[in-house]
Amino acid sequence: MYPRRPVVVKPQSGLQSDINVTPLVDVVLVLLIIFMVVTPLMRGELRLQIPPSGEVEYPPSNEGAPGLVRLSADGRLFLEGEPVSEADYVPRLRAFLAARPRGERELFFQPDAQASYARLIQALDGAKAAGAEAMGIGVDPP
Repeated sequence: MYPRRPVVVKPQSGLQSDINVTPLVDVVLVLLIIFMVVTPLMRGELRLQIPPSGEVEYPPSNEGAPGLVRLSADGRLFLEGEPVSEADYVPRLRAFLAARPRGERELFFQPDAQASYARLIQALDGAKAAGAEAMGIGVDPP
């Protein structure tokens, strides 16, 4: 019948040594998008209200004036000039603020220049937990 044709077998190609970077680029772009979305959410923000220029005058009876919390260089707290222990800080503040009407539950913090920043933040957190509606921080000018 017909003559048989010879079967031609092609040799296998060698190993491919090129790196396929497309999946790598895809992963990097996805991570970039994730970080771009998440980064603004991770910023810790502290709302500040800048006081008006000039000094605020309070009535002579000291009614309506914010409570004063002092922080010494060694980390001790004083509420209206009286020393307060760590355990009594939040309960004393809560009682102090509860005696004031709503809208006047303000505290003014005066840390020593050498006081620990972390200790000041703890004092501010305790005041917020005690129910302070507004807080201010005062420092002596250099």
